[in-house]
Amino acid sequence: MLVKLLTLIVVFSLAATLLPAQEPSSPVNLNVTPGSLTLEVGNTSTLSALVTDANGQSIDDAAVVYYSRARRSVGVNPTGRVEAYRPGEFVIVALVPTDPEASPRRAEPILQVEIPVTIPNPPISDISFQKTQGSFYAETTVPLAVQVQDTSGVQRHDVEVNFTTSDESIAEVNRFGHLHLRSIGEVTVTATAEAATTAVSIIVSPNPASTLELTSTVDEAATGDVVRFSTTIKDSTGQVVNDMPVQYAVFGESDASIIASGASAQIARDGRFVAERSGRYTIISTVGTRAVRRILDVTPRDVTRRIEVVGHGPVRDRHTSDLWVWEGPDGRDYAITGTWGADGHAYIWDVTDPAHMSIIDVVRVDARTVNDVKISEDGRVAVISREGASNRRNGIVLLDVSDPLNGVSVISRYDDQLTGGVHNVFLYKNHVFALSGGRRYDIINIEDATQPTRIGRFELDTPGHGVHDIWVEDGIAYSSNWTDGIVAVDVGGGDAGGSLQRPVQLGRAAVHPSGWNHAAFPYRSQSTGKFYLFGGDEAFPYGDETFTEGQPERAAGWIHVYDWEDWENPKEVARYQVPEAGTHNIWIENDILYVAYYNGGLRVVDISGELMGDLYQQGREIAFWEAFDPEGFVKNAPMAWGPQPHKGHIFLADHNSGLWAVRLQSKEPGPTRNLGEPR
Repeated sequence: MLVKLLTLIVVFSLAATLLPAQEPSSPVNLNVTPGSLTLEVGNTSTLSALVTDANGQSIDDAAVVYYSRARRSVGVNPTGRVEAYRPGEFVIVALVPTDPEASPRRAEPILQVEIPVTIPNPPISDISFQKTQGSFYAETTVPLAVQVQDTSGVQRHDVEVNFTTSDESIAEVNRFGHLHLRSIGEVTVTATAEAATTAVSIIVSPNPASTLELTSTVDEAATGDVVRFSTTIKDSTGQVVNDMPVQYAVFGESDASIIASGASAQIARDGRFVAERSGRYTIISTVGTRAVRRILDVTPRDVTRRIEVVGHGPVRDRHTSDLWVWEGPDGRDYAITGTWGADGHAYIWDVTDPAHMSIIDVVRVDARTVNDVKISEDGRVAVISREGASNRRNGIVLLDVSDPLNGVSVISRYDDQLTGGVHNVFLYKNHVFALSGGRRYDIINIEDATQPTRIGRFELDTPGHGVHDIWVEDGIAYSSNWTDGIVAVDVGGGDAGGSLQRPVQLGRAAVHPSGWNHAAFPYRSQSTGKFYLFGGDEAFPYGDETFTEGQPERAAGWIHVYDWEDWENPKEVARYQVPEAGTHNIWIENDILYVAYYNGGLRVVDISGELMGDLYQQGREIAFWEAFDPEGFVKNAPMAWGPQPHKGHIFLADHNSGLWAVRLQSKEPGPTRNLGEPR
């Protein structure tokens, strides 16, 4: 989703006043009380608005609308009732609109005021130790882990935790939460967060380690390759000791040709190592007072290729939204693209020859935005989403695309309980997953496309929840839920008894603490068999100037990579982050990640092998390309919206210039420049 912020009237007090002379019946002042709010999480308060004319007389029939600048943290309804969801500093906007029928967030204001809302953190109610079972040995160090929860039931990571021990001659805790076991004996460790406290008693045994052996899966690797190190511990009798804590460290020198290499490598607590720079590295394994080391050579990753532009289908009079490319029943290749903030158009393209793409049909529906477009598995039915309909009945439209060369026609429309606007859809086995007003998704049976029928729905129950995007694969739906992260739901393919009629939640990965979670793509690695979830951020944190009419836009955010083999325990293991740009939609195929990186253009990334660390810095980027168009809707302003590989080409929808077809050139002979190494 590309969220457009309106340029609003700047006010410096809670009373907005128009300076030019007005008719006595015209609104001149808007006063809102209280002028600021402080609410506990879960509490509510109601704002009162007074609109007056130039004579100070109340205008009782003046429309006042409210909206929240952070609606997933603090909500406000049409009557001015404010509800606190999450801690922080936020703003509620009250305005008198030029058009009372306009959407509050897009209304042009005659008058406007801002009401600051402060929501303090709830007090801590509980603290508990995690992973304190097992054996403890003298002369070792163990990292302590605690879980802190407040009275609202939220796990907190921003609270200072203090540790103490009952006998520092046996054990002490440093300021980083590391428990250093000095000698044998029994000791109590206490953790305190605000008024909450917990304690655990541990017995420290003699250290049995006599010899150490450090091994690795390989002796030579490339940047970005994950190498696993393992330490074997034996006691004085030669018996293996399996439960002792091991600490790993790495030092080394980057290749001499690399200038100012920066941080060059990392190793995790479990012995997984990855390097961002080529060079020679020494890995050290420490158990108590004993240590062992091993050397590893790392060469540059050699994956860089060039991108060649094949064709361009320009759309220059409006913004382009998403795309879908498919092979039709006639064997020809087609694409469908939507439009954003315009007049409800969807374009159908013949892309059989990507060098000469052409629009062969246009569908126009009652909407401002056709944000999403999808095609059925058999290539015969398209579904397009609607937002901003004139009658506020949005919903979806099903199209017959079985013979695009001879015209595309509307099969049916469906808007039952979807009037709030459908921003995203997905087609899965003759069922449409349609987002409703950014709150939930409905599951609609289209086996008879002339009579769509809702058969199920899924919605979170968290305060201020939202949903932006959904992708369904192998009977599991992955929804991207802003602050609530990525939610995996069994709709027939999981082991939780879920179905299309009765979805059942499997697990959740919280992607970004700022609530940037925007899109997700599930993928099982072809090279390792590991199951990953790729989650993309979307954010525009640079202020209103980012959206000045006719100016290029700037986004932020990155791709989060989760190892999600266990639904209850998703682990974020890697990221792909391009500085000073932000992600939109993604696609993965054949161990290659394709990212529409908004103002960063199209990015093509090698995701073969096990993934760990910063993929961008490791030189995994195969290629990038930016759609500069001097005649674009915003001139020379790349804004990549969505990528899709198809039959050897990469098709790209660009928000400012339309549809593009590019392809990766063959790799040039010999080593290529590694974009991750600053030579």
